[in-house]
Amino acid sequence: MNRPVTLTLRLSLALAILAAAPAPAQDAPAPALEPETFAPVVAQSQARIGGRALDYTVTVESKPIRNDDGEPRGEMFSIAYTLAGDIDPAQRPITFVFNGGPGSSSVWLHMGSLGPRRVVMSAEGETLPPPGAIQDNPHSWLDLTDLVFIDPVGTGFSRPAEGVEQSEFSGVRQDAESIAEFIRLYLTRHDRWLSPKFLAGESYGTTRAAALSGVLLDQHNITLNGVFLISPILDFATARFEPGNNLPYVLFLPTYAATAWFHERLSPDLLRRDLDDLLAEVRQWARTDYLLALAQGSQLSESESRRVAERLARYTGLDASYVERANLRIHIQRFAKELLRDQRRTVGRLDSRYAGVDRDAAGERPDRDPSFSAILGPYTAAIQDYMGRELGVDTDERYHILNWRIGPWEWNYAGGDNSYVNVAETLRATLTRNPHMLVHLTMGYYDLATPFFAAEHTVDQMLLEPELRDNVMFDYYRSGHMMYVRDEDNAKLKADVARVFDRARRQRGPVPAISTEALNR
Repeated sequence: MNRPVTLTLRLSLALAILAAAPAPAQDAPAPALEPETFAPVVAQSQARIGGRALDYTVTVESKPIRNDDGEPRGEMFSIAYTLAGDIDPAQRPITFVFNGGPGSSSVWLHMGSLGPRRVVMSAEGETLPPPGAIQDNPHSWLDLTDLVFIDPVGTGFSRPAEGVEQSEFSGVRQDAESIAEFIRLYLTRHDRWLSPKFLAGESYGTTRAAALSGVLLDQHNITLNGVFLISPILDFATARFEPGNNLPYVLFLPTYAATAWFHERLSPDLLRRDLDDLLAEVRQWARTDYLLALAQGSQLSESESRRVAERLARYTGLDASYVERANLRIHIQRFAKELLRDQRRTVGRLDSRYAGVDRDAAGERPDRDPSFSAILGPYTAAIQDYMGRELGVDTDERYHILNWRIGPWEWNYAGGDNSYVNVAETLRATLTRNPHMLVHLTMGYYDLATPFFAAEHTVDQMLLEPELRDNVMFDYYRSGHMMYVRDEDNAKLKADVARVFDRARRQRGPVPAISTEALNR
């Protein structure tokens, strides 16, 4: 395996001022930057991906974000992988990648699944003893598409310009507009306007991708070939456990059932069932009997309430009396704490296969998310080592993995403070104007952060015409929010997205050659 052997440009000393504030709240905010304070790092490397050796170029750089008057507003950091060789850009897809948070860098998709190097974990995604390591990723997407990993302003090394507040970027619309400007500039500087264009986002990154699909079209006339939504959340009403909003209780239920099935908390007859078959039954009951029962509120009879509680207990592994005391409404945190309480364990939010240990077995919510604790250390070490030792990024500053200080986040996206963010409508409108765009949703059965049934419900409520609904594809995994931490699912994810790229390629067809004679007619 050849590691990068040629550095055409090193980071200038100015990179030393790229202060990335550590995550703890007591740390001071990172200083603002002037645009383009460092030169790009360009490296050549090789990896074995999809069964063959591929030569590629890595470009580490920062691009200015300017307002309509050309004034600098900030600087956005990226790491791009482009296949080496004499390749026609019109035939080579390019995918812009980001994670979510909001406040997260792109490290998770970069070092977990899409990039040519990957964090080492167990085959099932469990953390190995520190300090951790990285390895080649045979399931990188690089044989399918060039990749540009973007860190939104306030994350990674991306910063506002001097005199510009972080709040100018910290909002659904502001965030999408700044990344759209980055994409426009990238396409211009790297001569990629005729390349097939895709977005890939995870978690809040799927919210960003849906909003961005509209901003790119509205403000820059950029049409996309496809959008990859990894662990999607488009309509936040599906995940907000608040009084009067019954949707989350219904839409989280199949994930509760999958989690109880995994931890063997269901009755023997259900444990013997195939998981897919069981979840089909739970979905049907949730969207019919359960939804109707919750809609009745205090009008629900005592006998009917008891019947519903018994069915809920059967599907969740919880005690029926507990379900009744909760008014048939099981909050995610209560479920995570209650399911394994008798074992003094909790289950993870990002991945409910993980079990955690709290200070005590009382209380209503876990002390922490064990599935998040499992990934934070290994991924932090991986990106720091990779950028410094392998790519030659020369700085003592921290790469800002997560920044919880970017808030308060402006959620008022659709024009109304008293509403849940719902970018599914933006995605629907973009599809109607660009009917060739493909949308691919990938979801883990054990994801308690963005449940798969909530994503299905959201797409159903888009009320797409049949020919557009055919553009939307779903794939499922026996893991959680970051399905790619599990080796088998990382391979499956690659195979699933390969079918999407192939469909987009067949949809485009070959680029026709136009002769000089034809142009002169």
